[in-house]
Amino acid sequence: MTKKNIVVVGTQWGDEGKGKIVDLLTDRVAAVVRFQGGHNAGHTLVIGNQKTVLHLIPSGILREKVACFIGNGVVLSPEALTKEVTQLEATGLPVKNRLKISEACPLILDYHVALDQAREIARGNKAIGTTGRGIGPAYEDKVARRGLRAGDFKNMPLFKEKLASALEYHNFMITNYYKSEAVDFDKQWVKCEQYAKLIVPMLADIPNLIDGYNREGKNLMFEGAQGTLLDIDHGTYPYVTSSNTTAGSASSGSGIGPCELDYVLGITKAYATRVGGGPFPTELDYDVATDKGDEIGKILGTRGHEFGATTGRQRRCGWFDAVALRRSAQINGLTGVCLTKLDVMDTLAEIKVCTHYILNGEKIYLPPASAEEYDLVEPQYTTLKGWQKPTVGCSSWEDLPVEAQKYIRFLEKEMGVEVSILSTGPDRSETLVIKDPFEN
Repeated sequence: MTKKNIVVVGTQWGDEGKGKIVDLLTDRVAAVVRFQGGHNAGHTLVIGNQKTVLHLIPSGILREKVACFIGNGVVLSPEALTKEVTQLEATGLPVKNRLKISEACPLILDYHVALDQAREIARGNKAIGTTGRGIGPAYEDKVARRGLRAGDFKNMPLFKEKLASALEYHNFMITNYYKSEAVDFDKQWVKCEQYAKLIVPMLADIPNLIDGYNREGKNLMFEGAQGTLLDIDHGTYPYVTSSNTTAGSASSGSGIGPCELDYVLGITKAYATRVGGGPFPTELDYDVATDKGDEIGKILGTRGHEFGATTGRQRRCGWFDAVALRRSAQINGLTGVCLTKLDVMDTLAEIKVCTHYILNGEKIYLPPASAEEYDLVEPQYTTLKGWQKPTVGCSSWEDLPVEAQKYIRFLEKEMGVEVSILSTGPDRSETLVIKDPFEN
């Protein structure tokens, strides 16, 4: 078998189940690479009775023989990293000797968090719905070329000068424009001295490590965060994240050449969810706090446990949107799809799929470019019969209820991409591999 470098991306608005699938496939790779985002991602893994939520460290960390890399495209919170390493090592899992971090990772520090939260408060009812963890401001500093990077921890006297300059700039905005409390330099500096002790030993030349594995013919996995429809360029702007979440950023965010990427696996829920603000044409509005709203939305949210792994916020739920998925397939160049949470729909008598929109009286089969137009679209549905039988535990295609098979085939036709993996539960074992990405 020839080596395969596989990119795993979310095709919707995040929370598709990427962590589980990366964990499932990592027993056949030498390393897993995170290439964008930050600790705003929450990847939940369930193995037996053990539940693990990872926000920053690649999901391959649960496989003791797999190396884990954090690439230059990731904005790194030293505070979040410290907590995650401590929690994992408390369980007996070796982390520090297996985790390598790019020196080019921009750092998320206290002033980024303060700025992020102050902005969301100032936006009021027009808030984007960020996690408030400093992701956007850290990416801003990167592009403005004023950010501190992980490699700066190697020279702490110079780091101190850069930190003072950064705080002077950001505190001016925080106190004068947003009328919030300034971030204290001394407190931040003390924290950074401790962060350096943890991070410097893990710094590495990630592109060179990746190149070495490629030359040895070893498989690699590139783990995306969030989802395609949250991409800063291709998503429902401005209701997006601050990074490129699509397959192309696996190259720029890690240092691997694009021609070395062999397979793009798009993780796709059997229905749709979204956290925070922004357009969501197929939404089935339900409010868990008041227990009011659409009954199907309630079923999807309850059976699917649709609460954010990072923030705990209720996810908005809706029918599968094939219009959005067509765009995701185009942008990512999907080789195959992993369909997750099929079991959540086991009790439904009827299931709807959005096949196209009506915008200004015309049919459209791809999403509009602007969020304003997105708000105006009218989703058009095809209704399919539900299977109303359990899919959990199905070990082969033939074991699936006939109506479930028909649903999957219908989605394949609408997306233009085959389903290669099927997830019917949160556990690693509750997965059906139809076409092995490593062999196709």
